[in-house]
Amino acid sequence: MLAGLFMLASALRADHGPLTFSAAAPSVVVVEPTWPGFERPGFGAPPGTAPAGTGFYFGAEAHDHYILTAAHVVARAVRVETVDSDGGRHEAEIVAIDGARDLAVLRSSLVGPPIVLRREEPEVGLHACAIGNSFGLGLSFSCGVVSAVHRRDVGFNAIEDFVQTDAAVNPGASGGALVDPQGRLIGLIDGIFTKEADIDAGVNFAVSVPMILESLDEIRQSNPSIPQAR
Repeated sequence: MLAGLFMLASALRADHGPLTFSAAAPSVVVVEPTWPGFERPGFGAPPGTAPAGTGFYFGAEAHDHYILTAAHVVARAVRVETVDSDGGRHEAEIVAIDGARDLAVLRSSLVGPPIVLRREEPEVGLHACAIGNSFGLGLSFSCGVVSAVHRRDVGFNAIEDFVQTDAAVNPGASGGALVDPQGRLIGLIDGIFTKEADIDAGVNFAVSVPMILESLDEIRQSNPSIPQAR
């Protein structure tokens, strides 16, 4: 009986933990756009847009200048700054925007460790964690599971292939990283499905890794300096 209870407790124990966060968090940054007509980031964001967002370094080298974020975080910005895990603030330029998939590539004045991509498709029920700048408070970590894969026709973007998760996601986390227990990227946090208020409702969406790679391949045709993702 005790052995059975121990096995059940082990099965219910979450796979994620501090090692998940420490593996992925150094790659994640706060993204702060300055909107037209304003001189400081966080003011004047369009209605329905959080005043700040999130992004993460990507590339094939040990360190790189390139950051991926959600296009709606920076599309109208006149200036973009990033804040790294040590609190350092750095200028970033918008290199490319894929409005159809809601992805944007930034180039930072600082290098950072690229996030590792999970190449195999995440299974429904896999433990998943979101790292993002919820409500502009700085990076935070919340966990749940993969609720569904290949969600399309949700209504956020013209081209969609989402990983759905119940990990808590709130405004400001757009562009952040949804990761597996090893800290590998499952998707880029993009949208919250709710009908009444812009708060977490347990139905959240991240642009899938295959969709990210498809977008980067297209962007690279006109911007060959953009690195491959590892």
